[in-house]
Amino acid sequence: MVDEKGHKVLLRGVGLGNYLLPEGYMWKLGDAGDRPRKIEKIVSDLIGQEDADRFWPEFRKNYITEADIRRIAELGFNSVRPALNARRFLTEGDNPAFVDEGFQLLDDLVGWCGEHNVYVIIDMHGAPGGQTGANIDDSANDQPELFIDPRYEKRLIKLWVKIAERYQDEPTVAGYDLLNEPLPKRTGAAAKYKKELEPLYGRITTAIRKVDKKHMIILEGADWSNDWSVFSKPFAPNLVYQFHYYCWDNPDHLRDISACLAFRRKWNAPIWVGETGESNNTIHWATTQYFETNNIGWSFWPWKKMDADNGPYSVKKPAAWDAIIAYSRGQAKPSKEAARKAFDELLQNVRIENCVYNAEVVNALFHRLPMRIEAENFGHDGLGKSYSVKDPSRKSPNYRKSEPVTIEVSEGGGNRRRESHQSIWLTADEWTSYRVNSQAAKPCSVVIRARATILPAAFTFSFNDQQEEIALNDSTWTEVKGKAVKAVRDINWMELRVKSGTILFDWVDVE
Repeated sequence: MVDEKGHKVLLRGVGLGNYLLPEGYMWKLGDAGDRPRKIEKIVSDLIGQEDADRFWPEFRKNYITEADIRRIAELGFNSVRPALNARRFLTEGDNPAFVDEGFQLLDDLVGWCGEHNVYVIIDMHGAPGGQTGANIDDSANDQPELFIDPRYEKRLIKLWVKIAERYQDEPTVAGYDLLNEPLPKRTGAAAKYKKELEPLYGRITTAIRKVDKKHMIILEGADWSNDWSVFSKPFAPNLVYQFHYYCWDNPDHLRDISACLAFRRKWNAPIWVGETGESNNTIHWATTQYFETNNIGWSFWPWKKMDADNGPYSVKKPAAWDAIIAYSRGQAKPSKEAARKAFDELLQNVRIENCVYNAEVVNALFHRLPMRIEAENFGHDGLGKSYSVKDPSRKSPNYRKSEPVTIEVSEGGGNRRRESHQSIWLTADEWTSYRVNSQAAKPCSVVIRARATILPAAFTFSFNDQQEEIALNDSTWTEVKGKAVKAVRDINWMELRVKSGTILFDWVDVE
């Protein structure tokens, strides 16, 4: 990807979910509140339609403000991917009309992003009629009606053309993400309609190009974005192909992306990770490192949600929120007064200044100190650069299964939440290296968790040009406090190298 001057751009962004398309899991709600129209029903049931009509514009006004975009830029992100619900921009019914509020909100967002040098990727998360047959697109009938009723395709194209007309000359807008996660297999939608996906993309692109020949057109595969068998060769210039990357295995497993890399090589087309995240910091560190080594930009999902420690920001749960959750799961209805109080508190809690910042998540995404660096998250530059082992032909049984550094599932590992339960196994003269970023030159403390399996055992820990040899005297897990090191601003290099014996390394804390 390049800008208008031809300079390379690597997108490092966040998804603005729950803003223009609320999702029930981000509110902790049950099945009765699993999508926007159901959440809206819960709100109106609990506080009445008149108060609900006042609540929603205020919610959207507070959820993402210029303060959010300023903070996004301060933390090092350079892009946002707002998830759009078509209903916020185009009414339903027989005579759909454009909705001013949605366009004004999007205009405000683009304006703030322009002020803070942040790109906007406009994501059609919930298309007219729905593109998934599931809750994430605000489907009314759990059917991908976009592919069933021709009226919805006409409405989608009409909406995209309206958006393109509005932003055709706006350099802050990086591209148009035509459909989010269309046609999943588990709903049966992929089997029925996936042959229609690329032709639909072609028709939307043709319509957009009549008014906007500049911006990237971003195409997602079927089945949550990842089935690229739907694509032939690129049908137009300036196309980007998007996949989503979530790792929810237990124990952790880093999924292979070689098929996407092969597609890129074959068609000389940019690829991008439109969503990643919703996991632990081991995976957050590993995935963005994996992508960037392969020149792939990414967008972390989402920027904030309620009562969660695995995203950059957490919205505090209102005091009486458990009663709202219970009602969404079929239990007793709280009083109107109690519900109104909870929703009023939510309006304040969603503002960025009232949210909780999870620094370790952001530090993991940017491989930034202070941080716990899991031993299995050595670099992705290959043999002789990121690691050295005596038998390069072997394969790890866990985590990074195509590489020769042995990664083992281990018990324990400390008492931090969202921790890894894996360690690397190295023997004499084997080593792994790590690239670590720092925003300032500063002294740092070091703690290394390791266990010898063959004694006598010793290893060297290196940090830039500073080196320390450490002996392990027994075979129990030990947290070794190393000598203080000095980090330099920007890039630092760390290495674990076994001198004698065999050692399991769990993690290194550099703080």
